[in-house]
Amino acid sequence: MKKRILGMSFACALTAGLPTAVHAQGFVNGGFEDGTATGWTETGGYRGGVLNSGLSPSLFTLPGGRSAVVSAADVDPNVGTVIGATVYSGKYSYRVEDTTYGGNASVVAQRVDNYTDANIFFAWKAVLEGAHGTDDAATMLITLTDLTTGIELIRRQYNAASGGSGVDPRFTLSSNNYFYTPTWQIEQLAIDGSLSGHDFLLSVLGSDCQPTGHAGYVYLDGFGAIAPPGGVPEPSAWAMLIGGFGFAGAAMRRRRTSLRFNNGLVS
Repeated sequence: MKKRILGMSFACALTAGLPTAVHAQGFVNGGFEDGTATGWTETGGYRGGVLNSGLSPSLFTLPGGRSAVVSAADVDPNVGTVIGATVYSGKYSYRVEDTTYGGNASVVAQRVDNYTDANIFFAWKAVLEGAHGTDDAATMLITLTDLTTGIELIRRQYNAASGGSGVDPRFTLSSNNYFYTPTWQIEQLAIDGSLSGHDFLLSVLGSDCQPTGHAGYVYLDGFGAIAPPGGVPEPSAWAMLIGGFGFAGAAMRRRRTSLRFNNGLVS
């Protein structure tokens, strides 16, 4: 559902300090494949007494943050191999916020102006340590905002409230009380005639819980105009694909169709 941001002044505050992208070009270093966060703005800060209902990237403007580029060889230190690969495609991805607790939050963001490509894609995973209620648990927040109109086009916000009330079925609970996404979540926004040429802001926030004792962070990869390769269909979709084309045909089409099926499974 599209959500209008209250006041263009908020959008201006949200983009303060962000580098303006080259005219009519796509995202810079969307897969972090140079091993750095070049092209992105990295910020952070102490969450303090901010509840989830008031959590916003604009609150965390200190340079740096506690985020890091991670490699395909890295294993998540809290949930281990059950989360699968920490890189979706290529050699690197980006982890927003560190993997320990402390009541902190980190943000990574990038703005592009006059965007004219046909799509925006990106992939994410999250790890949120379970505890507290929906307004003070560790949380993640991803937003894709059309700055030209002030409309929030994509919003993904989940928290690790006790009992799982702050997450949906894409999350699994680990044996040591972390909610995590075992598969990469693929997002896609089609840029039709009503959006072409607009300015967009992509922002990802990972935050520990408000009482400070539980961790929250997000893995990010593949921001760009082209669907990142490497996705594998869920078992149910794979079975449908085999039934429709036969095993040999499915093998030939696997790389081409995987993201289409993944997109269909992600709300």
